[in-house]
Amino acid sequence: MHFIIGGAFNGKRAWVKKTYQVSKQDNWLSAYNHDPLPTNLMDIEEPVIILEGVELWLKDLTKNYDVNHSREIWNRCKENWLIWEKAGVNRKLVVIGTDITKGIVPLEVENRVWRDVTGWAYQDMAAKSDKVDVIWYGLNQNIK
Repeated sequence: MHFIIGGAFNGKRAWVKKTYQVSKQDNWLSAYNHDPLPTNLMDIEEPVIILEGVELWLKDLTKNYDVNHSREIWNRCKENWLIWEKAGVNRKLVVIGTDITKGIVPLEVENRVWRDVTGWAYQDMAAKSDKVDVIWYGLNQNIK
C-alpha cells in the first residue's frame, strides 16, 4: 500500500496520476465524487486501485458513530484493502488523504473528533503502508 498525504490543493492527485500513469477512472474511487467508503475491493480486477479523499469518508464515520466504532470500521476496511492487494502479484493500492490535522484546533466538538480520528487513521495507514509520500506544492517527499 502506498499512502499519499499533503495539504488541500497541493497536487496530490496530479502527482499520483503521473507516478502511476493512470488514465482511466475505473480504478479511482473518490469521496470527492461521492463514492461510498469501499469496504471490500475483491470484485475489482484492476492492478492499481486509488482511494482518494479518505478524510471525507472518516468525517462520515464520525458523524454516524462514536470514536471507537469509527476507528474499528476504518481499520476493518483497511485490512480488507490489504487483503485485496496481497491477493494478486501486481496489485497496488494507493490511498490519498488530505492533512487536516495541522493548524488551529476546531472549536466544535464534532470537528475535533473528526480531526482526531483522521490523525489516528493516518498513523495506522502509515504504519501498514509499504511506502508513504508527503506532497507539498506538487513535490513529493518520501518518508517511508
